[in-house]
Amino acid sequence: MAVGMICMRTKVSFTSDGVRCAGYLYLPAGSGPAPCVVLCHGFSGTMDRLFDYAERFAAEGFAALVFDYRSFGESDGEPRQLPDMGGQLADVRAAVAYVRGHERVDPGRVLLWGNSLGGAHAITVAADDPRIAAVVAQIPFNGFPKKVEGRSTGETLRLLGAIVRDALRGGLGMSPYYIPMVGRPGELAVTATPEADRHIQTLTGGQTTSWRNSVAPRGLLQMMRYRPAAAAARLACPLLVCVAAEDRETPLETTRELADRAPRGELRAYPGNHFTFYTDPALRDRVVADQIGFFRRAAATV
Repeated sequence: MAVGMICMRTKVSFTSDGVRCAGYLYLPAGSGPAPCVVLCHGFSGTMDRLFDYAERFAAEGFAALVFDYRSFGESDGEPRQLPDMGGQLADVRAAVAYVRGHERVDPGRVLLWGNSLGGAHAITVAADDPRIAAVVAQIPFNGFPKKVEGRSTGETLRLLGAIVRDALRGGLGMSPYYIPMVGRPGELAVTATPEADRHIQTLTGGQTTSWRNSVAPRGLLQMMRYRPAAAAARLACPLLVCVAAEDRETPLETTRELADRAPRGELRAYPGNHFTFYTDPALRDRVVADQIGFFRRAAATV
């Protein structure tokens, strides 16, 4: 299908560890091989939240692939809504392999873009793949803060209890114990924020979406041991880290380490919090313009 008359979008799929992952490939105008951006969504996200980014990259001459991790959105995999770090990393690698085999993609100019947890995945995959041309990590995960602002000790213990309950159910082969991804302060949720209603409306309002405000929290146990900063130190390619100055979910003091440890790392801070990147169109325009410039410079030097 045509998107804005400046690129073509095709529904595609590829296999990762025997699981079918669904995606959409955006191709820019022209006929020759193009650099390609592979976009990785966050912890409980779905690819439809990244369509706008893919369209913008394609309008600037990049091919772009968006896809759902296994058990999310349009991809296969059971149980549903279960974030698995190893599985998601395998899915990113399979996505990279898929685009490298496409006739309209220059296999030497594949770029990774990741949002939140997807930013950590992009860095981790690129660290072990010297052919990746560049990485953008937007509000990336780099370990949990010691204390989440606005969350009481009691609320933290409730969340830990839900994580343990879900992990035990998983160990027994039972269905997950799901909790909301986003909730109001005081509610049991992975992220509790006063902007919960606005954030949920942004994710679900005005368009068809496969995002669900429900997640199996056992994946947070794996995230507690996940440190992409170690991978950042091994990156051969340029890295741009885009952060929010007032972010409570992926705080600046933890995310800046990714840029500091990367041999060719660059940090750009923007006003707002973690959710401003989703809810403020003007900020998104500014951030994407910076990212396009970064990718264009990186692709030109390969």
